[in-house]
Amino acid sequence: MTIVNGGEPESLDPHIIVAQADMRIVSGMFEGMTRTEPVEGRAVPGLAERWEISPDGRIYTFHLRTNLTWSTGEPITSADIIYSWIRELDPATASEYAGQFYYIKNAMGFNTGKIKDPSLVGVHALDKFTVQVELDHPTSFFLDICAMPLACIVPRQTIEKYGDHWLNAKPLPVSGPYELVAWRVNDKVRLKKNPRYWDAANTQSEIIDILPIGTPNTALNLYERGQADIVWDKELIPSELVDVLLKRPDFHPYTYLGTYFFRFNVTHKPFDDARVRRALAMAVDKKRIVTKITRAGELPTSHLVPPGTRNYTSPPGLEYNPEAARKLLAEAGYPGGKGFPRFEYLFSAAAGGGGKIHEDIAIELQQMWHDELGIEMDLRQVEMNVFWGMQSRLEFQLSRSSWIADYDDANTFLGMFMTGDGNNDTGWSNAHYDDLIHAANAETDPAKREKLFQQAETILIHDELPIVPLYIYIGINYFDTNKISGISENVLDIHPLNAIRKRKAGS
Repeated sequence: MTIVNGGEPESLDPHIIVAQADMRIVSGMFEGMTRTEPVEGRAVPGLAERWEISPDGRIYTFHLRTNLTWSTGEPITSADIIYSWIRELDPATASEYAGQFYYIKNAMGFNTGKIKDPSLVGVHALDKFTVQVELDHPTSFFLDICAMPLACIVPRQTIEKYGDHWLNAKPLPVSGPYELVAWRVNDKVRLKKNPRYWDAANTQSEIIDILPIGTPNTALNLYERGQADIVWDKELIPSELVDVLLKRPDFHPYTYLGTYFFRFNVTHKPFDDARVRRALAMAVDKKRIVTKITRAGELPTSHLVPPGTRNYTSPPGLEYNPEAARKLLAEAGYPGGKGFPRFEYLFSAAAGGGGKIHEDIAIELQQMWHDELGIEMDLRQVEMNVFWGMQSRLEFQLSRSSWIADYDDANTFLGMFMTGDGNNDTGWSNAHYDDLIHAANAETDPAKREKLFQQAETILIHDELPIVPLYIYIGINYFDTNKISGISENVLDIHPLNAIRKRKAGS
């Protein structure tokens, strides 16, 4: 089976990746104590066959399957769980997702260097096959976190032997359904079925080739010639053909929890002024972007958390209002855009020169701000891996961004903009916002929790605006259901590789 997966992977190390395309591959190679089932995107037993949760919701006791082995034959035990989770939190790993583990007792202190002793982190082996996790407070989505790549189990023996080059080990021990055969840059990643995986009997495909194709025309041509079976993502459909292709039965549109937005670097003048950020936001005609550029039914949005998120409805953000935008810009000292410094918008290319939608949106924003505010913006497109590094180091002024839910909860969108979170990437910090998010996640009453999150999101998308939401995603995957089975639409857009198979002729 051959899958077109977007850009070249930045890494296959589950503890440092950030891109969705990388996570699709890594989740096939490594597993955590839970995994994501393909139909509804829920967390179900993975390496742990069962667990108990204490009455106060703070203590999780996981029982590992006793037949677990690495693909190379060595047993997987609770010691591997402890090593992997501490590695994720180790400041030396520099994981941008480490903040997702902050619900664990002392995890934040260890990750930030305030606590040096890893044994103080609330993750302990009770015996060879039992792991107990202590949280600071009840966390309704903790099992979903355990299914994310950051919680996957990695091979200590290999990492300690090879260091940063551990992914080059041959054979590479994996804990998931697929072994890595080869990773040829700008060619493909080849995976083969891991016969020692605990659920190998239900792993559907023997060989999967994953192609890093970022050019829509190339992706479509490979598919039409039968050289690719599945193409993920709407961005790999030629924009001029979206209207026509959506009428075909092998093009599958669906809604999921994903938002396209752009970030400000608030440490860079003049974007340290909230009035400037709000002015730029209110000068953007988001309806024009979705009708002119994306054209698949995307929903223009002024808020970050998508509709349909469990137990949550977003508050209103800032609407399109060019007149108010001009007044704000004048209040900030730039009447009619006079004296406003020329600035730069960073966006990414994909393999083969893709990223056309990002470029088209950037050009549209450039034109809007010129016409409505009298300010000038330059565009800078960089290769995907360079883009991620520049964004995380705040080497930008404005940057295109998006976020796909890691689990079905408002916190997956709002939590990342807390002070110091590895995915914040704005330089923005607000103590009241942090307090609201902490309070919401400690709250067990869904209605009270929702109100706390709404107060936080109002700060984020109305008052302070370190980000500007543009639209809610519509996903489109293309594959022939007569030839491929095991792919289900779900709100997380997660499609485990081991559930997908190529049908035999006549089946």
